[in-house]
Amino acid sequence: MAQSQNTKVDYTDRATNLDGLTSGGNVMLGDVAFEYYNEKNVEDYIQIPWDEVDYVSASVIAKKTIPRFAIFVKDGRHFTFSTGDNKACLRAIREHVPADHLLRSPSFFQVVGAGAKGLWNNTIGRLGH
Repeated sequence: MAQSQNTKVDYTDRATNLDGLTSGGNVMLGDVAFEYYNEKNVEDYIQIPWDEVDYVSASVIAKKTIPRFAIFVKDGRHFTFSTGDNKACLRAIREHVPADHLLRSPSFFQVVGAGAKGLWNNTIGRLGH
């Protein structure tokens, strides 16, 4: 069984880990780390120390609904979660991660637009040479 890295707990909530096969559990934000524990398998846990967090990206729908967020760590991996109250969870994360490291994920249309722009630029670049 995993030992918590935190000495003080700031926020807890029910959560779903959306990486690979989804699993339900609980998140705990404390003074040292973001921690996720699977409720059915105590050996399935994720502990992310705050000093390892590179940035946090939140999906925003209709300028106010946040269905999920992802925590990107410095070694290039990321972990995606959804909690009972994502806004409250992100507010608690904001206490440990600098504001300029909290980002909004690109919307579906922004991703499609960037892809179309890239295709257009590649096509024009080939025609010009």
